[in-house]
Amino acid sequence: MLHLMNKIILKPGKDRSVFRYHPWIFSGAIAKTEGKLQEGDLVRVYSSDNQYLATGHYQIGSIAVRILTFEDEEIGYSFWLQRITAAYHMRRAIGLTDRADNDTFRLIHGEGDNLPGLVVDYYAGVAVVQFHSVGMYLERENITRALLETLGNRLTAIYDKSESTLPYKAAIDPHNGYLYGKADHFIAQENGLKFNVDWLEGQKTGFFIDQRENRHLLEKYAGNKQVLNMFCYTGGFSFYAMRGGARSVHSVDVSTRAIELAKQNVALNFPGDRRHEAFAEEAFRFLEQSHNKYDLIILDPPAFAKHQNVLNNAIQGYKKLNRKGIEVVKPGGIIFTFSCSQVMTKELFRQTVFTAAANTGRKVRILHQLTQPADHPVSIYHPEGEYLKGLVLYVE
Repeated sequence: MLHLMNKIILKPGKDRSVFRYHPWIFSGAIAKTEGKLQEGDLVRVYSSDNQYLATGHYQIGSIAVRILTFEDEEIGYSFWLQRITAAYHMRRAIGLTDRADNDTFRLIHGEGDNLPGLVVDYYAGVAVVQFHSVGMYLERENITRALLETLGNRLTAIYDKSESTLPYKAAIDPHNGYLYGKADHFIAQENGLKFNVDWLEGQKTGFFIDQRENRHLLEKYAGNKQVLNMFCYTGGFSFYAMRGGARSVHSVDVSTRAIELAKQNVALNFPGDRRHEAFAEEAFRFLEQSHNKYDLIILDPPAFAKHQNVLNNAIQGYKKLNRKGIEVVKPGGIIFTFSCSQVMTKELFRQTVFTAAANTGRKVRILHQLTQPADHPVSIYHPEGEYLKGLVLYVE
């Protein structure tokens, strides 16, 4: 049993979400606090009639507590080991941990694995960790130890890449670096295709694992098609399209660094293959010049909205992008279009794409509705975890 001085008491009626096992306590639900609360502290949450509800990490901001447990239990090493082991067992159960053609998967997905504020991606023996809360960051020694105990000789290194993910106002001065071991091998494998993972300088943990199944689907549609991969980043959709037999693949990203990585990844799998070209250009400018050139277009932009207060601007951005994509694709063409903005629900994304399609006047049908793969699980009590939305469209 956990005995802490730090205590939060909720306003009357504000405990309903806790009884539904939602893992967040919002600041507006708090009636009062007891103890000298600092960001990252463990805190016990009580109802207005002093009933214990949960224990979690306190943080400054709209989400005041990220709940770790609804049981009155000790948060020590055995707690972290149990949660991390459970996450690994789930990946093993869905067949991701022992495949000869795949050594890449998400090991821990925040709230989806009952570890809010923690993300761990596994790349060919290296665990790349991102802490999204101060509380998780302060537990990094226990988390490192638990990862090593769970994965054993599968791990050669653990790399902390949290400089950009922790609250910038927190007085902890984080630095990216190895928590265990070191790696000089930056090549991993996904569904039999190789790619460079830039966990030192790249976005997120170095690669977007969440599109694995959607890339595999695209491969099936790419045969003999002229493919345009917008916002290509490191070229994941591009090299899947090439294996699928695409006639040509054009990769476009505004970042010259991303374009270099895309070229490297294509060369890893298809050395000397002239079907691929890469362009460091702004997306809308490139699309303006692409009318009737492509049979298959991928629109996978970075998040247009990370917060509710910019959602309207994001809707306009997605509408403009999808309208242009639908306008320029060849008759009988296919579009894979995505949103990774958490505040953009799948219903709102579909409505936005519907409006974009209607504005073009073309006949458009939905072939598939896409989401994130099983190693990015969504807690049934935390629907906000379903952040990746996608549609595959057929355009006459």
